[in-house]
Amino acid sequence: MSQPLLKDFGFKVTRREIIVANNNTQISEANFKESLIQTIYNVEEAYWELVFSIENLKAKQQSLKLALDLLAKNKKEVEVGVLAPIEVLSAESEVAAREADIIEAEYLVKNNEDTLKTIINLVAEEDVKIKNIIPVDEPTYKENDISLDEALLIGMQNRPDLKASRIDIKSKDVELSYAKNQLLPGLSFDVSYWSPGLSGTQILYQDNNPLTDVVVGKIPGDATKSLKDTFSFAYKNWSVGLTLSIPVATIFSRAQFAQAKVNFKQAKFKLQNDEQQAFLEIRNAVRNVMSNYKRVHAYKTASELAEKTLAAEEKKLIVGLSTNYTVLQFQRDLANAKSAEIRAVIDYNLSLAGLEKTLGTTLKSKDIKFSQISPL
Repeated sequence: MSQPLLKDFGFKVTRREIIVANNNTQISEANFKESLIQTIYNVEEAYWELVFSIENLKAKQQSLKLALDLLAKNKKEVEVGVLAPIEVLSAESEVAAREADIIEAEYLVKNNEDTLKTIINLVAEEDVKIKNIIPVDEPTYKENDISLDEALLIGMQNRPDLKASRIDIKSKDVELSYAKNQLLPGLSFDVSYWSPGLSGTQILYQDNNPLTDVVVGKIPGDATKSLKDTFSFAYKNWSVGLTLSIPVATIFSRAQFAQAKVNFKQAKFKLQNDEQQAFLEIRNAVRNVMSNYKRVHAYKTASELAEKTLAAEEKKLIVGLSTNYTVLQFQRDLANAKSAEIRAVIDYNLSLAGLEKTLGTTLKSKDIKFSQISPL
């Protein structure tokens, strides 16, 4: 048995490679979680963009219907001589413009649908043949009342990138301890205990000197008894000692120690930078959620007011207190207000998904689990 007392002594030193390998496994797991969280966010983003494009198309179609109804009304009034033919032309022009808006909205639906298919890998499934994706989950605008302090605490505990940085510091600390230990001289405590096999045929040499190479006789003996003597410790021998080894030059060890110190400091600086970046992202995410929630209510109010304004203007048109141009303008304002309301609701849902991604809670909220790798 040989036990190092200076160089190569200690738990960290002897298990360095195992500890570092285990830490690398945990870092890989954290990186995998981060990639999975980003992928889930990409899917959510593509899904909500598809929902927006579909709802926006519905708003454009409703706007076209209003324009067609007004055009039909104008044609009847022109036939009976109530309106001038120019009013029909203005209504037809608005109908054409809104039909162009629908073409653009349909194009946006197809693009967002293809984007979602690509992300979830439906494009590669030749045998599936999915023509259209029909969203089932509707956007919500329920208030998220998480505070900034609470969000920061959750983010610091759950973000995979911060976890990976902390584990990397532990690995660099182990490497630093090992490099520092390698600067020490080698001192080992050695203990030996053995039994030689002395039985068997004994050869007698002239003058009892094997160097003469002159055999004067033999004393027969059993060769197997030699093994028995060995394993039964018939002739016990032992030794105890200290072995000191001092290297002449330690330039390479000192260089490795200096590099290990630099790596350890860099790992600590990286964790500090990651934490600062995490603070910034969490603050922006929380602020974005609050801002988009207020936008939803503001645009919802604007949409309701635009709808009431249009209804009032249509009543005024019936009694001759308004013009077709004004009504068409209010119809377009209503369509724009509806689109803005839908955009605000979608942005709010995207900001909620972004907040989960920033806090690192996406997997937990989506109840996504995978098997854990047991540490060595």
